[in-house]
Amino acid sequence: MSETVLGIIGGGQLGSMMASTAKKLNIKTIIFCDDKDAPAQKFCDQFIYANYEDEKAINKFAELTNIVTFEFENIPFESLDKINKIKPVLPNPSIIKIIQNRLLEKDFINKLNIKTTQYASVKNENNILKNQNFLPAILKTCTLGYDGKGQYKINSIEDLKSLKIDFSKDYILEKLINLKKEISVIVTRFEHKQYEIYEPFENTHEDQILISSKIPAEISDKIINKSKLWTKQIAEELDYIGTLCVEFFIDVNDNLYVNEIAPRVHNSGHLTINSHNISQFENHIRAICSLEKKKTKKLFNAKMVNLIGNDILIYREKKFTENEFFFDYLKEEIKPKRKMGHITTIKK
Repeated sequence: MSETVLGIIGGGQLGSMMASTAKKLNIKTIIFCDDKDAPAQKFCDQFIYANYEDEKAINKFAELTNIVTFEFENIPFESLDKINKIKPVLPNPSIIKIIQNRLLEKDFINKLNIKTTQYASVKNENNILKNQNFLPAILKTCTLGYDGKGQYKINSIEDLKSLKIDFSKDYILEKLINLKKEISVIVTRFEHKQYEIYEPFENTHEDQILISSKIPAEISDKIINKSKLWTKQIAEELDYIGTLCVEFFIDVNDNLYVNEIAPRVHNSGHLTINSHNISQFENHIRAICSLEKKKTKKLFNAKMVNLIGNDILIYREKKFTENEFFFDYLKEEIKPKRKMGHITTIKK
């Protein structure tokens, strides 16, 4: 194959944005997705609809591509590993093995002497009883679960009576902090100590779903520098190629904690499409496809607001100013708590 063909696993909004960005860089894309209505098929050159564990589809997809990436981390590791034996998968599937498991992820971060909230492994109710000093805390499944799924807030031991927790799964118990702000830092690593890094985004969540992100974040220079340093350290230790996001908590005493790592382009970085000369999506594709690394510069301050569920209906009828940029993810079905689009407002 003389031209670059990029395979993208997953056909949601992140896959759509990667495919449309790739097109601008003259790179063809093939989407492999287990959702026949995936919106990303409207933006790619070819669409493969199959289960992520379908061996025949995996082989076909791998043979048609030069390089493969993904839009979310909950793809079976075995499938990524099989593809990686045929064509390179970036970021490397070994990274996904760590990040797919919240306990392994926390252990990895702490070994770098980077601070997280206190945590404990939970396999049964007794493990919670032994760690009562952590309460109030959040109990999360070690694998799967996002946007608040698979999570239980436990204020006291009394709560265990009313919560129906399936202990056939492994969990992690994370001590709650006195939260002041949530931020995220997005970095693209091209090779050893070669980065393009964005300033921290200040994020607002409701029911564990990201509602808005803005730059600049209203935080101290000390927090800005430390969060960027820790993000680079994590990317370097993982030998990461591509775009990665690290989510942080800041407590009322201005202590910084890593919450989690997202090994992909990230919702909080959507505003980079309009605020920067090079978006998180373009940097990701440049890194994984070995294209030229270009200096990333902020052009405008900005705020991005996610459009959840029926919000999209209002915005589909709305007129926008020259400073507003509306993105409709073109999802077939509107559901409560489903991200249907976003709007970015830049400040000139």
